[in-house]
Amino acid sequence: MKRTIVLAEDDALMREFITDYFVREGWDVLEADNGRTALDLFEQNAVDLVVLDLMMPEMDGWTACRRIREKSDVPVIIITARAEDDDQILGYELGADEYVTKPLSPRVLVARAAALMRRTEGTVGRDGEQLVFGDLTIDRQSHAAAVSGKPLQLSPKAFELLVFLAKHEGKVLAREFILDSVWGYEYDGDPRTVDTHIKKLRAKLGPEGKLISTVVRTGYKFERAP
Repeated sequence: MKRTIVLAEDDALMREFITDYFVREGWDVLEADNGRTALDLFEQNAVDLVVLDLMMPEMDGWTACRRIREKSDVPVIIITARAEDDDQILGYELGADEYVTKPLSPRVLVARAAALMRRTEGTVGRDGEQLVFGDLTIDRQSHAAAVSGKPLQLSPKAFELLVFLAKHEGKVLAREFILDSVWGYEYDGDPRTVDTHIKKLRAKLGPEGKLISTVVRTGYKFERAP
């Protein structure tokens, strides 16, 4: 299945270099040299993945990511020359699924994009069963979750994390285990992203947020509501 990507990078040579690698792997690439154009391309096309450079003219990657998340749960990869932990945390809080620092290998970026798509699509269609935890319902086939019938707006990574926790109901899961299982062994970013995503999931779940309990110095446990 051919996929379409919006690639936003203001460095023309770098953008062309990355585009060549994606095209070789069968992707359709929609190129943008600023965040505003990237957002327009996203809104005008059926897109499977968005890759955003942070430092761009007219609209930066932070703003573009936030605008995209207001409209869609499409997977987002952020690329940047800044490697500070706080920047990575902010990226994940805005809804990014992956964070890649420069200098980067286009080949590695394409491989991580493919792995992200496999993980995202891998939570869909395995079976049609619904997981029910009190007022929380998770439908793996339709890639949707709802509390008291109200749909939850979850990014692909957040939904993947929720399914993973639910499948291990009642078990204490170490942060490192969650990170390796959901983000993958190749992930080299800040491990605190697990805590950031858990915090956001709790907020999304509302009154059912108590389903995810913290085990101090150990990890997290997902428990069925009484």
